[in-house]
Amino acid sequence: MQSESPSEDHMNMQSEPHSGGHMNHSAEEMSSSGEVPEDLEEAENPTYEVASQAIIEADHMQGMQGAEATISGAFDTTVYSVSYTPTNGGDPVEDHKWVIHEELENPGEAPLEPGDEVVMNATHMEGMKGATATIDSAEQTTVYMVDFVTTDTGEAVQNHKWVIESELAPVE
Repeated sequence: MQSESPSEDHMNMQSEPHSGGHMNHSAEEMSSSGEVPEDLEEAENPTYEVASQAIIEADHMQGMQGAEATISGAFDTTVYSVSYTPTNGGDPVEDHKWVIHEELENPGEAPLEPGDEVVMNATHMEGMKGATATIDSAEQTTVYMVDFVTTDTGEAVQNHKWVIESELAPVE
């Protein structure tokens, strides 16, 4: 039986709380439709233009660090690292990077402060939408949606949300 959501049963892969909330995902689970919130503003002058290349220096998940990315979107917003317990009963997720201000339910003015609690509308991972999250950190920056091929399995990832500007480097 095939599940409707590619990430439906991936959250029970670890028995302890984990950092980042991504490490054991397949490329299919890292990909998204590319839809963004209506009120998210495109970056006017991003360091990495849409369709340009960059090297990912983040390790949100296996096979990401060192991958060459194609920028599929660039947006100016406030980005948050959050901790939450998934609505599907999965293990607590600590320091998940990243959820943007526009993916929060009635967040008020940005930026929110560390310790603030919010309800997420993000769907990056199973059990995220509707979960109450605690803000761990906030940063006003350009966030990027990226396409890349994982460095460990060679799987293609489309429209991965989100990588912040400081997690990218120019292609040499």
